[in-house]
This record gives sequence, structure tokens and C-alpha cells, in this order.
Amino acid sequence: MTAVDVKEIVNEESEQEWQTLQRVILPPQEQMDTVPLYVDMGTATGVQLPTTGDASDRERKPRAISSPAREAHSEDFVSRFSMMVRPGDRVSFGTYFNAFPASYWRRWTNVEAVRLSVTTSGEGAVVVYKSNSRGSLQRVDSQRVEGQTTTTFDLSLKPFGDGGWYWFDIVAGSEPVEITRAEWQAAGPAPQRGTVTLQITTLNKTDFCLNNLRLLAADSEALEALQEILIVDQGTQKVAQADGFDEVKAELGGRLRIIEQSNLGGSGGFSRGMYEAVANGSDYALLMDDDIVVETESILRLVTFGDRCKTPTLVGGHMFDLFNRTVLHTFGEIVNPYRIQPALPSDEMELGHDFLVSNLRQTPWLHRRCDVDYNGWWMCLIPTSVIREIGLSLPIFIKWDDAEYGLRAKERGFPTVSMPGAAVWHVSWIDKDDLVGWQAYFHTRNRALTALLHSPYELGGRVIRELQQDDIKHLVSMQYATVQGREWAIQDLLKGPGSLRGLLETKLPEIRKMLSEHTDAVFKPDPDEFPAPRMAKPPRHGQGFSRPGKAVLVPWALKTVARQLVKPVVDTSRERPQANVPHMDNKWWRMSQYDSAVVSNAEGTGASWYKRDPRVMRRMLAESAKLHGELLARWRSLSSEYKSALHDLTSLDSWKKTFDEHTLSDSR
Repeated sequence: MTAVDVKEIVNEESEQEWQTLQRVILPPQEQMDTVPLYVDMGTATGVQLPTTGDASDRERKPRAISSPAREAHSEDFVSRFSMMVRPGDRVSFGTYFNAFPASYWRRWTNVEAVRLSVTTSGEGAVVVYKSNSRGSLQRVDSQRVEGQTTTTFDLSLKPFGDGGWYWFDIVAGSEPVEITRAEWQAAGPAPQRGTVTLQITTLNKTDFCLNNLRLLAADSEALEALQEILIVDQGTQKVAQADGFDEVKAELGGRLRIIEQSNLGGSGGFSRGMYEAVANGSDYALLMDDDIVVETESILRLVTFGDRCKTPTLVGGHMFDLFNRTVLHTFGEIVNPYRIQPALPSDEMELGHDFLVSNLRQTPWLHRRCDVDYNGWWMCLIPTSVIREIGLSLPIFIKWDDAEYGLRAKERGFPTVSMPGAAVWHVSWIDKDDLVGWQAYFHTRNRALTALLHSPYELGGRVIRELQQDDIKHLVSMQYATVQGREWAIQDLLKGPGSLRGLLETKLPEIRKMLSEHTDAVFKPDPDEFPAPRMAKPPRHGQGFSRPGKAVLVPWALKTVARQLVKPVVDTSRERPQANVPHMDNKWWRMSQYDSAVVSNAEGTGASWYKRDPRVMRRMLAESAKLHGELLARWRSLSSEYKSALHDLTSLDSWKKTFDEHTLSDSR
């Protein structure tokens, strides 16, 4: 190579544009409980994989080798982007928020290579690693650093077909090393950044809304990416009237808009956000729940990824537990087509993964790319080009709106990506029980409707069978209010698509009135409001109730149902409960053994009195059998009806008529 050739390469390199894909970020000092999501203070030497072909299942499972993590020091976090590494220490950025999810960029975008740029001050080393889809850790490269310098590494995305990440460690020498900035970059001019309408649907969550607005106001770069921030307020406690609203509104520089409308549920609120994003010319609608805390950098990451996708793509953020902030609710979900139920894409995955216990480098299954059917609307970026083509949400109030939309988009060729490194903190499902009470109606109707629209199986696979089985479980558990709501759900579904939109505002008040008439749905906060429990006949051998084994489960369940249909209620159980049952013990096989019991709710804020009534059970069991029989007989024709009506149910024009009827105010 001649001197002229070398000079041309150097000039070409210096003139190359590099655009930021993802920045290394750090937690605020007041949120030290989230440190494991940003930096890993321990060491990991890799994953042991078996080399023999006849290993047992236990031996075949990859095992991570790691040391206990050290405690982080809040004073080491200098700023949002800068951190001090103490002398002799090693800090890894192979973490949820700071590792680079290479396999996602390779699969869904046109980016073929990235550059890692790390700016440091002090003497030490930068070591780059990657992983494969099995979670094996592989050293890629390293460079010594001295003084104030920017170190770069050019990295290919070709090896990441099924999974894997890039990340780097900082190793300090005898003096501290400060990392002042680090970025994952792509070569060439950046595509024009898409404009975003960020929309939050809220119902009496004013504190959460104001907190997230303050977070956005404090992050100028995330705020700059937003064309409009839209709050769709469907509650009675108005965000615009809350203390502190005027101050945060001023900080947002004219971007905030409040629409107050009747309570049309999540589907009505999110559809309003989609509609307004199309109307104001945004490239994306970013849907977010109200009861969350947002990591604002996620907004930039979602938009940056969406702008570079090969085809218009729904890009969602993950959900961490608001009350246990290192716990990831789920890494991604699909819809089991035979059952029309959420499911994990692979057997290795687990719900509720705690990064404090096992961080990214120590958790092999997190390295496999997770391809999903949908993303929860706690945080989901939807291109308005997709909205124009497939419409808005179904008018189904709550539950299954996000999953159905993802399935609909997928059928039209628009994928969904649940993007690692973008997330919110949200109250997890473990602290709720939305399968009983007022939400049971919406779960039942909307699951069955999703099956009618999208199930590839004859007569919906297992859906009808499971719906009826669930009715029986609730009945033997004395949850009569829940079963009443589930029966209403099937009745309304059988009426066809013409009645669906009219139920948006009216159904919930009907359900709440019905619940007030059933003791199992009336909650009291004080345990002393119930009589002290007493069993007229103690449990056999004093051992209490245990779950029947699989071999005898079906005959045992049939016997239990038959007994409850005819066996008289013990007189004393009408006057006082037989037991106090904590929510975690509220299982159908246990509750079926009582005539009455006081049962606490999932939130721990109250309890209700379950009372067995054979007459109610006989009536509801017969009605359930009748309704599910009719649903089975009419499945094919109902499926055709709902599919034919789908365009009108979800079109911008149809939703506009609903919004015009229910808008109370629209103001900036």
C-alpha cells in the first residue's frame, strides 16, 4: 500500500459520519435501587456448555460463572452519562440498559455494523465483549487508555442471527478512570427523525401523570423528539386541576395538550391518541399507561430504532415492576394460537426476572432474541402509516386491545419488536387480580372476540372449552359476581359486532351495580367488620386442604361440582365464615371445600365474604352451558360477522364519531 493509499483511507475515515444509536446512561443518585440495570459491579467469566451429546437435562442447561456483585457507590455516578471507576476496580456495562442488543438491530434494521465510542479520563483499559444466542461470553477486543481520550471499536453485526449482545467493561489501573461518554453508533447520514405524539390515557392517576411530565420536562433531548404530549383524561380527578400542573405545563414549552372525554376505557383513550397522531401529521404515536415511571432515554431509543427498521414496525418497551425495580415483568410475549392466551416465546424464559439476582451476563436465556406477537401498551411506538392502513383499536374498553392490534398488524405484514433497553416501571400483575371482579367481563369477551378474529383453528381451538372450565372454577370458588360478568360477556358477544361500540360507556356502570349485589364482590377494609371464623367440622386429620394430583384431578373435580350442586349449606356458615383466606391461597380447589370464607384482595386493601349458594350455582352452571353451547354452534357465522365488521369497528371515521360524541374539552 502506498503513502497515497494510506492518506486516502485516513481522510475517508475522518470524513465518515457517525450517528448515535444508543448512549450509555446512568441512574440518578436518588434511584440507587436500579443500579443493576445500568452497571454491573461483579465479574462474569462465561457460560459453561456441555461438550458431550448424552448429557442429562441438568447438564445440558447452560450455567453462568460469576462472582457476587459489589455494592455501587452513589458518589461514583457523576452525571447521567458519566461515572468514576475506582482504582483497581472493573465495571461492566453488560447490563439491561447499556449493553447493545445487536441481534435486534441485525434482524429488523438495515444497520450492518456499529462503532463503539468511549471517552475516558485516566489510565486503564476498555474491554469489548459479545455473546451469542446461548449466552456464551466472548472477548472481542481491548485497548489501553491514558489521559483524556476517545477510544473506538468497529464491530460487525453479522454473527448475531439468533441472538447476542455487545458490551464493554472499564478496568481502572492504580488511579481512577472516569467514563465521560459512551455511544453505540452507525455510519452514514441519519434518516430524518420521525415526529412523535406521546399519548397517555389516564383515569384519576394525576400524581403519576405529573411525575412523568416532570421527567420529560427535565430531559431536553427526549422532549425535543416529541411533537406533542397528549393527555387523554377520562377521570373525575382532572390532571389540569392538580397542584403543580401549571408549572410543569410551562416547562414543556407548549407541547402539552389535554383532551377530556368520557370514560371509553383504555381502548378509547389509546385510540384517541392514535387518531390525534394521524391528524397532526406525526410519524409515530407513542402510547403509554398513566401509572408508570418512564425511563426517558427509552423514547430516543424507540424512535431511533423505528426510523431504521426495514419496514414500518411497532416498537415496544419492556415493563419493570414499580415496587421492585430490578424485576422485569416479561421479556416479550406471543399469543398461543390454540388457546388465545399470552405465552412466552421459549421454554427457557421466565416471568419476573430479577436483575439484582442474575444480571444480563449471568442469564443465558436473555441472550436469545425474543420475537413477539405484540407489546403491551404501557409503552409502544406505532407508526402512523400502520394506523392509516389497519385502523385504531377495537372498541373493547380494556384488555386484549394491545394483543389484538399486534396480531392484526402482523397479519398485514407489520411486525412488533419488544426492544431491550427501553422500558418503564409499572405495577406488575402479581399485585393485581384482574380475572375476578369487574374486569372479568372484559377479559372473557375480548379473549373470545380475539379468537373469533384471529384463531387459525377450527372452532377457536381450546378457547370455548377453557372459558367454560373457568366458569366452573369460579363457581366452585363461590365467585358468583365474577361468573355473572363472564356470562354477560358471552351474551354481548353473541349479539354481534353491531352492539360493540355502544357498550363502551355503558357496560362498566352496569357491571359495578351488579357487583354491589354480590357479597363476594363487596370489599370491606377492616377485618373486624366480619364475624370471627369458625369451622363446625374440623379438617380431616387436621391437615387442611391440598391440591389433588393430576391423576385424580378430573374425577375429583366432577365429584366436587356434583357435591356443591346438591349438598346443603352448613347453617353456622351463614352466620360466620369458616375461615379467613389470604389472597395467595385463593385457589379453586381449596375454596371449593368451604361453605363460606372471608377472602382478601390482591392489593391487600380489603376482603369480601364468599358464601356458597347451591341454587345460584345450579342456575349459573346451566346458563354457562347454554351460552357456550350457542357460542360453539354459531362460531363460524360469528367469526365471519366480526371479520366483516372489523374495518368499520376500527376505522378513523368510526372512532371520530365516537370522539365527537364524548369529548368534554380539548385545550393546550
